[in-house]
Amino acid sequence: MLLHSKIYGEGNHNLIVLHGFLGMSDNWKSYAKKMSENDFKVHLIDQRNHGDSFHNNEFNYEIIADDLKYYITHHDLNKFSLIGHSMGGKAAMIFGSLFPSYIDKLIVVDILPFYKKNDFKSILESLLKLDFNTIKSRKQADSELESSIPNKSLRDFLLKSLHWKNKMELQFKFNLKVLYKNLNEIEKALPKNLIYKQKTLFIRGEKSDYIMDSEVQNLDKHFTDFQLMTIANAGHWVQAENPVEFQEKTLFFLKS
Repeated sequence: MLLHSKIYGEGNHNLIVLHGFLGMSDNWKSYAKKMSENDFKVHLIDQRNHGDSFHNNEFNYEIIADDLKYYITHHDLNKFSLIGHSMGGKAAMIFGSLFPSYIDKLIVVDILPFYKKNDFKSILESLLKLDFNTIKSRKQADSELESSIPNKSLRDFLLKSLHWKNKMELQFKFNLKVLYKNLNEIEKALPKNLIYKQKTLFIRGEKSDYIMDSEVQNLDKHFTDFQLMTIANAGHWVQAENPVEFQEKTLFFLKS
């Protein structure tokens, strides 16, 4: 099935953006608008079980990469640059290793190809406990989550995906039950034989612990031509927490 996307600009350079776990294309809207002013045609994709794309019980990085292959074939994209954040970054790395001829530049945001334990289990369990028979507003949902998810920015991020299923009932756009069931797929390392030889930029947030110095030394086993940049005053959601520096550094890399 075809992934849902929003396309910004009519530039000469195609750029595809893959959002992170529990996110959606709208998280990157401001970035896409800025890049569309710099000769890019930006494809913001909702990955399977997220945003306005289809729901499916199958969920792993290889399947996500296949979804992207179907998308680019449908849109007749023969060459493009690819940005992936977190879960989307792992999907981008898999796609690049499988289909390198399509990629101009690859940007991986705040994730490495290695196993990464996360705290999503408790977050998803809190979301699963929400009773939408009684919760009738985003404000109510936020109040219910406040004790188990005290980080207001994280709650705002999660609740951005809340929408009206019908006139009477709210639901999340992401496929909560399937994502919870397949949470181990998000954490797992990518294949040990993953090799990518083209230009790659890894970006990390200065305040994030997703890319540690001790792990970077093993990257050259998988990526033969990479550089690492750190965005100041930013955590895991780098593009949202320091959008100006993020845009500057990605634009410089993509144009170089």
